[in-house]
Amino acid sequence: MTTVRKAVFPVAGLGTRFLPATKAMPKELLPIIDKPIIQYAVDEAIAAGITDLIFVTGRTKRAIEDHFDGNPELERELREKGKDDLAATIRGIVPDHVNCIFIRQPAALGLGHAVLCAAPVIGREPFAVLLADDVVKGSTSPTEELVAGFERTGCTQLSVMEVEGTEVSKYGIVVPGEGFHAVAGLVEKPKLEDAPSRLASIGRYVLEPEILDILTETPPGAGGEIQLADAVNRRALEGRVAAVPLSGTRYDCGSKFGYLEAIVDFALDHEEYGTAFGDLIRVRARRNAA
Repeated sequence: MTTVRKAVFPVAGLGTRFLPATKAMPKELLPIIDKPIIQYAVDEAIAAGITDLIFVTGRTKRAIEDHFDGNPELERELREKGKDDLAATIRGIVPDHVNCIFIRQPAALGLGHAVLCAAPVIGREPFAVLLADDVVKGSTSPTEELVAGFERTGCTQLSVMEVEGTEVSKYGIVVPGEGFHAVAGLVEKPKLEDAPSRLASIGRYVLEPEILDILTETPPGAGGEIQLADAVNRRALEGRVAAVPLSGTRYDCGSKFGYLEAIVDFALDHEEYGTAFGDLIRVRARRNAA
């Protein structure tokens, strides 16, 4: 069985929920303290053994490529000023053994289409998909768990979590199958009354290469877009999909509130600023309650 070495990052979206901040800057580069959102997903993939990072970008996303490119002038200036630790941080954003590959998605035709754009690089290998909007904080890497699940079974793996009823219509919802974590189907953004469960597929996948064949035949679905969930559903009907419960805390950084929540929690755990930030939060809470 082929080991999972490739990961796709669909980052061509316009980030309209964060306008005007995202008018000139990709939403994936919005920082949580001093680290952009997408860096958390990239670090997670690298920790899971991924060596080829495939970014599916759009016309306004050149800054993402710049972020993961080298910047010897900046490194040299930092070292000349004695800031060697910071220079090393810049240098180490992507380790030397990891490749960054950038592909343009010519039009916003859905997540399934974005994945299909990466097909020439993926070839006939299994691959991970990570949505940068989903930042996961915890001791266990979701991608690492999905890769381990794939290596045990050879089947497509989905990260899943229970969501509130009001959130069901925002996700691909799992049709539970028989057996431990079996998936009998996946329904894209159903109404609550039509949902087969409240178990949602969130932004982490490990997929078999056969998914690409299915995507080439998949017509537009919800929202007039080519939905990855529709292709995964086909694979699930063939008994080839398993669910892996999400470990850790997931933050929906595609929403303003989820992004703020991530900033607060990461700040509270920050080695340098955590204690002072916690004190600040308590002072502000007392002031607002007064």
